[in-house]
Amino acid sequence: MIDALVIGGGQAGLAASYHLTEADCEHVVLERDRVGERWRSEKWDSFTLVTPNWMNRLPGFPYRGDDPDGFLTREQVVAYLEDYVDHFDPPLRCGIEATSVRRNGSGFTVKTPAGSYEAANVVVATGTFQQPHVPEFSADVPSTVRQLHSSRYRTPDRLPPGAILVVGSGQSGTQITQELHEAGRDVYLSVSGAPKAPRRYRGRDFTRWLVDIGLEETVDDLDSPGDRFAPHPYVSGKDGGREIDLLEMAEEGMTLLGRTDGVEGDRLLLADDLDESLRASYETYGELTGGIDRYIEGAGIDAPPPDVSHPDADDLSFDTVGDLDLESAGIRTIVWATGYRFDFSWVEPATFDEWGYPVHDRGVTDVPGLYFLGLHWLHTQASGLLVGVGEDAEHVSDHLLSRVSS
Repeated sequence: MIDALVIGGGQAGLAASYHLTEADCEHVVLERDRVGERWRSEKWDSFTLVTPNWMNRLPGFPYRGDDPDGFLTREQVVAYLEDYVDHFDPPLRCGIEATSVRRNGSGFTVKTPAGSYEAANVVVATGTFQQPHVPEFSADVPSTVRQLHSSRYRTPDRLPPGAILVVGSGQSGTQITQELHEAGRDVYLSVSGAPKAPRRYRGRDFTRWLVDIGLEETVDDLDSPGDRFAPHPYVSGKDGGREIDLLEMAEEGMTLLGRTDGVEGDRLLLADDLDESLRASYETYGELTGGIDRYIEGAGIDAPPPDVSHPDADDLSFDTVGDLDLESAGIRTIVWATGYRFDFSWVEPATFDEWGYPVHDRGVTDVPGLYFLGLHWLHTQASGLLVGVGEDAEHVSDHLLSRVSS
């Protein structure tokens, strides 16, 4: 029996392995594909991180390049993870998928197609964004319309001729929409109310202001546990970092729609909530910039004056398009930017809340020796990201190591 088994060889699993390796703890990391597989196969060709390079700080391996304010491309993220593996040489076994975790007399049995592992402790580091999700009513879309999840989108020129409907205005949906619009494609965007953020504000990237202000809420600060699943603000790291303005794209010809509720024949059924969604998006924008303004004034910082403008959320009024005829609109492709679902039912000893989320305290479960890592809002909003997973990994690893040494 080994001391620990880590399931998942992405940033969370590797971060845990780093701390276990430093402590000479006997362990194995199982990765079902290659290191960074989701970055390789589920991101479009021009994808970049939306957090700047200085925020890439896996344990013992912070960003060391010459462009701290730039944004890693898809290929550079994969290279960063591969270099991390080369840096500390974790006991990584690729191509092995864990299919179940069960209790045994002295620890856990982890089953895989290649055989079973016995471990005193298990860290489940498979993340939250596991299974691409499309709504059930996608089955009602006419066969003449090509459908793909955003994880399968690559470039504008690989989509069929004709108009394109993007469903979902989170980070992926808005970035893909911006790329399609700038490529001259006829685009419709079904808005879901994700918050908008500035890219740069008063001379700095907005993430630097947020770090200085200390806006690092923990999951315990949220109004409701369901708020863990709210989308991140949308912004882009493309071309050195850009803002995404849906209203500006709409003025240039892109069509904004309300939430997509279903399909009947050729008709796309839309909610009458476009104004509401846009107001919510721009309210967040105003709260972010307003908070930065107050911080600058209170701290007496000599910063440039506000250099972005946006409409007052209360003044937003948009013509609502009713149900849309897909054939008349010439829509030949739907990109479902509708997120991911997770399933941890294969971790049999764990307990779950009403959302199916593992019950834990910063990754430590009530089952001795069972841990979770890399979950969205495991502790903070950054818990699943390169910037925040390292601190959680240290916390979980310290707890695990205390069991090993006792």
